[in-house]
Amino acid sequence: MSVRKIEIKDKSLFADGKVFGENGQFYQIDGTIEFAVDPNNKVNETITDLKLAPTNSDGRVAFTSKFSLITPSDANLGNNRLVVDIVNRGRPLIHSNFNRVDLFNNDEGDGFLFNNGYSVLSLGWQWDVIEDDALFGLKAPFAEINETGFRGETVVEIRPNSIEQTYLLANRIHTPNTPIDINDPNARLTVRDWEDGPDTKIPRSEWSFVNKTSSGVEPGNEYVYMEKGFQPGKIYYLAYTPSIAPVVGVGMLAVRDVASFFKSDSNLNPRNKSFDKVFGFGISQTGRMQRHMLYLGLNLDEEGEIAYDGHIVHVAGARRGEFNHRYAQPSQQSAPGFGHMFPFADEEMKDPYSDSIDGLFNNLRKTNSVPKVFYTNSSAEYWRGDGANMHIHPIEETDLTEAPEARMYHFSGTQHGAGTLAPDDVGPDGSVGMYKFNVVDYRPLLRASLINLDRWTTDNILPPPSSCPRISDGTAIKPEVLIDKVNNVLDMNTPDPEKVWLIRRVDMGERADEGIGKFPAEEFETYQNFVSNIDDDGNETGGIRLPDLTVPLGSHFGWNLRHPDTKEPDQQIAMQGISIFFETSKENRDKKGDNRLSINERYNSKDEFIDRVKEETKKLLEQNYIIQDDFDIVVEACEERYDVLISGKLKNEDK
Repeated sequence: MSVRKIEIKDKSLFADGKVFGENGQFYQIDGTIEFAVDPNNKVNETITDLKLAPTNSDGRVAFTSKFSLITPSDANLGNNRLVVDIVNRGRPLIHSNFNRVDLFNNDEGDGFLFNNGYSVLSLGWQWDVIEDDALFGLKAPFAEINETGFRGETVVEIRPNSIEQTYLLANRIHTPNTPIDINDPNARLTVRDWEDGPDTKIPRSEWSFVNKTSSGVEPGNEYVYMEKGFQPGKIYYLAYTPSIAPVVGVGMLAVRDVASFFKSDSNLNPRNKSFDKVFGFGISQTGRMQRHMLYLGLNLDEEGEIAYDGHIVHVAGARRGEFNHRYAQPSQQSAPGFGHMFPFADEEMKDPYSDSIDGLFNNLRKTNSVPKVFYTNSSAEYWRGDGANMHIHPIEETDLTEAPEARMYHFSGTQHGAGTLAPDDVGPDGSVGMYKFNVVDYRPLLRASLINLDRWTTDNILPPPSSCPRISDGTAIKPEVLIDKVNNVLDMNTPDPEKVWLIRRVDMGERADEGIGKFPAEEFETYQNFVSNIDDDGNETGGIRLPDLTVPLGSHFGWNLRHPDTKEPDQQIAMQGISIFFETSKENRDKKGDNRLSINERYNSKDEFIDRVKEETKKLLEQNYIIQDDFDIVVEACEERYDVLISGKLKNEDK
């Protein structure tokens, strides 16, 4: 067992001692977990540079994670299931996605997880997360690299929304990945005008590595500086060799081994009782890490025991990420690299552009350790250029065979994060949208996914069938075709078909198979992409359609454009969608030139609208795409939208 020590920093009653029905009160236990893994154990052999890390007296590689466990104070209560919250960039997001804490002024939100008896463990796994009381990180070992010649590189992606002269050498606000030599003549800065545009090299004399001081900049190793400034709307890639080589992949070992630890009998267990089932939840970045773990076969611990019974892989699309190569930055997601590599689908297939024959589940099948997996995606992952590659052939217009252990659910007409009626003006990456962000709240679908996954793994009750855009039924179409259809429904700005996001075959150099890459990656042939088709109102037809789409008050998209103030307004922004509501009356829509029927033309009264919403919600309930407890939540969300639109409190032109 790789868990060697658990240090508890604090133990207190969660949510001021609130009682969650028959599950009673919950403890919150905060502390650190010390791991020590065997670099020579076969189950760890895929971790890059693990054998180059220093070892302790037992010949093991040690590292420490921050954790927080919320579990019933009486271990005999609850459902004895643990959900591991694989924190996103150090942030525990499980509570906002399942407990809807953003809608309540408390720690527990509406208490969905705890009312249903689940325990939750938030675990740090990322080496470059800054130490902070609110963030969860991991203290990683560092590889001792004594090689001569090419040692590998990292790439820092820079996407400004305003003119900036300096940029931290990290993705997001993390520990800087400092260069081995600030005067390195081989360091390269390139720029492209759009996502798939050609790269132009910026002369080395025009930029430098610096530190920021109170009096300006000086030569240093934490920032890159360019006097003329990094321009908004451009995409920059800075490639160089870092000075340190954290063994980034131990983060995946921490996530793996914490699951098997809490399923085992151990006197280190802070709750003094093992769990029957453990499920993993990852969102966006950490969903891509789950896919990376699945691909590497990381579901058996060092004793050969199964770690996870199931995973919910949320809004990850078909990508993996920077989780296991030398000099990796785990928060990096869009720069072409290791995360863009084939395979994309679970079942084995041939890469159309190489001799590779592979599948995401191949290594798991070799050890009979495939967990049950739910892939839940928004429309944004399809518009990102990769989502469809999970289930549609990358060059042929054919649907792929689904793995029997998996389900794929597309939440139709949604953006990357659950929508709200009062969305933020700025996306999570600092981008500003041309249009009001998407309001569709998919969380009832996500909550049902956990219940269905639990039933599948525990009682062998089959979950609802996959629901996503398909070639076979015409619900999957090419983005450029969809853009033409949108333009026929609405008078609005749409993405330039020549600049929509996509992914290509990539090459990181001759040592890429060792996890040692050369950047920026070379890009070659394109893997095709599909998005969901739309109906006459502009709403998607593929996937699970909430009443927002089947009894609509507007058109909801999974893409948005850059605001003109941030330049390049014909380009997409990451993750954010759009909601464009119907006018309230025919008179108003005639004035606006809106071809879509108005709200009053569609529904004779509020009562009629609510009745139709209830009918559609009942269908979702009967199909097990939502649970009974969330029936009213779905209906009330639609009613709230109706009220603010009819009252005039919410209008399309409001930003």
